[in-house]
Amino acid sequence: MKIAYLICAHRNPQLIKKTIECLAGGENSFFVHIDAKFAIEPFQFLRGDRVYFLKKRLPVYWGEFSQTEAILQLIREALEAPQSYDYFVLLGGSEFPLRSGNYIHKFLEDRQGTEFITLMKMPAPGKPLARINTLRFPSTRPVLRFIFRVLAKAGLAQRDYRKHIGPLEPYSGNTWWALSRAACQYIIDFDRCDRRLANFLANTHASDECYFHTILGNSPLKSQIRRHLLYEEWPSEGPCHHPNLLSAKHVDFFESHEEVPAQDLHGPGEMLFARKFSDDHLDLVERIAAIIARKENLPKQSVR
Repeated sequence: MKIAYLICAHRNPQLIKKTIECLAGGENSFFVHIDAKFAIEPFQFLRGDRVYFLKKRLPVYWGEFSQTEAILQLIREALEAPQSYDYFVLLGGSEFPLRSGNYIHKFLEDRQGTEFITLMKMPAPGKPLARINTLRFPSTRPVLRFIFRVLAKAGLAQRDYRKHIGPLEPYSGNTWWALSRAACQYIIDFDRCDRRLANFLANTHASDECYFHTILGNSPLKSQIRRHLLYEEWPSEGPCHHPNLLSAKHVDFFESHEEVPAQDLHGPGEMLFARKFSDDHLDLVERIAAIIARKENLPKQSVR
């Protein structure tokens, strides 16, 4: 079985290097999109066997449809590659695996046909219909963006999704996923043949948490969907725009469990990746690499 890791990033080149080293092996490959707003030079040293940088780089803005477009570009590039990958695993630039590449390979191989993506029919906790029904223009249209942000505060920037996306029911969930080739091909075929959903979500917030989910939630693949594989910790109070940075206490938790369990409302499951790390605290991922080696009886410098 072949895995394509899709990495959509703008920072943390050293962390990404360690992630690739942990997951490399067999016929796994890495497709990397670096936000066009950032210099590519700090990432150039990552180039190598089975690491492919997308030549078409898009400027990506947080919470905007450009994130979805970058992910779609990664999927297309990996689907068109001659290696014919079986699974596609989407990562950002702040994740690190909790198990070796070989362990993850076997995990997916034993569950072929399962789609690992959190799916919640909207409205859902933290995913109100207002998220997609409120008009929000992208940064590339600053005047309209400002006007409609003001109107939104007064409740005057509303629309009804049912008038725009046909018979589709809206779904939402976590951005990061692991999907089969069939699921990724279904997404790309849908995106090519029916642009109503893309056009609607182009003017909304956090489409990357809705676009892929709505397509698959309305597809024949829905019955094969299970929760995502990524550990995150979100703030318990205040605005929850970003997950917390992980710390030594989280690494202690990972070490105390042979299989890191899910701890949220999306049901049981084993977590194979964790977010959020950075180049500023590489000691944490080095600890995790050592934990992986101990759990799987691997040489300390080899966690493939």
